[in-house]
Amino acid sequence: MTKARTILCVDDNRALAENLREILADAGYAVRTAASCAEALEQARPGFDVALVDVRLPDGDGTALAGSLRAIVPDAQVIMLTGFATVESAVAAVRAGAWAYLLKPCAMPELLVAVEQAVRQIDNTEERQELQRRARVAEKLAAIGTMTAGLSHEIKNPLNAAALQLAVVERRVKRLPPEVQQALGEPLKLVQDEIARLNGILEDFLAFARPREIEPVPVDVTAVLGRVVDLLSAQADRVEVKIERRWREVPAVSGDSGRLQQAFVTLLLNAIQATPPGGVVTLDMEPAGDTVRISVEDSGPGIPEALRTRIFEPFFTTKQAGSGIGLALVHSIVDQHRGSITVEQGETGGARFVLDLPVTPA
Repeated sequence: MTKARTILCVDDNRALAENLREILADAGYAVRTAASCAEALEQARPGFDVALVDVRLPDGDGTALAGSLRAIVPDAQVIMLTGFATVESAVAAVRAGAWAYLLKPCAMPELLVAVEQAVRQIDNTEERQELQRRARVAEKLAAIGTMTAGLSHEIKNPLNAAALQLAVVERRVKRLPPEVQQALGEPLKLVQDEIARLNGILEDFLAFARPREIEPVPVDVTAVLGRVVDLLSAQADRVEVKIERRWREVPAVSGDSGRLQQAFVTLLLNAIQATPPGGVVTLDMEPAGDTVRISVEDSGPGIPEALRTRIFEPFFTTKQAGSGIGLALVHSIVDQHRGSITVEQGETGGARFVLDLPVTPA
């Protein structure tokens, strides 16, 4: 079901505001009201789609408020309402970016048409933004494909050779006196870890650019997620993060256990890294119709709403040292399984990633 558009009604005439609320709610909109500029700015922070703003408000000018509201939600539209229309106020409304300028009292059909047109304009803007986003993703996918051949030869082979030589050095170091082993062991381990990290990034690039076909089989997703938790529990303990399971019995899903484990590892690892010491990462799993729904929620700072539409794009990352491939690869794996993945704000303000995976046909 499509989420109802939100209308913000700003008018100090409480009776009129309540009438507008009732009419717009009957038309299928979610409605919030405010009686002043200060209250309107507070009500706007959670987001809105269209604002109906009276030109004269007790604590300021509605036209100036229109600009402030659009600064909070740039893609929103503002419709100015006034009982004292002048050329100057109309020009000011246009300069403030108002979508329409209506004289009170206006006929309800006229108001509803203006709101509908404003919403249609928002829909058109969002469609253009989605097309632009898809174009960016296509360009990045093409870039990854071009890079893949060079990466596999120019980087992977030297990395493998370096790892092999380090293994030889490690064996030789172990033959030395204990005090020498201790002095050389730490830098040796550091270099080995960095090579392993680079190799992991490279494998992610290759897996994303050349995804192998999967042959769906029934997968015990509870067992797979359990292995992932066991694998990362020690890392969570080191940073004082608790992993909490809220699992219900679920049917098998149709897919590839190895690929699903790879996706779960990325999501759980990201959640652990985003959670401050003393925080909690919560894993939910439950049946949801013909799918199994799995959510991974952290108690970290969360992902701003403006970035959520881009979080699965290749090369896009909010981490200083991130490659921007991890979540794009997760999205690709979920797509291969004909599932879906979304990100939203969790109960504690952190990020919640929600996966729906189709169950094995009966």
